[in-house]
Amino acid sequence: MARMTIRIPDDTHARIKTLARQRGMSVNRLMEELSVIAVTQHDAEARFRALAARGSAREGLAVLEKLDRAFATERTGN
Repeated sequence: MARMTIRIPDDTHARIKTLARQRGMSVNRLMEELSVIAVTQHDAEARFRALAARGSAREGLAVLEKLDRAFATERTGN
């Protein structure tokens, strides 16, 4: 496991400590979870952008239109 030192304002540190305490975990565990979320979001965005670059705008819009029709039908019950 790696160790990382970061510099953050004292008030932010206090808020992080409070948040961790409210969630019943250590600051280290909270920061690990938040880091995993950030990396996962970045990976998902990168994958989406790569797929979008290879895709067709026309086909993508057609799929969205199909979804809109399906959800509209579901909401109205028709």
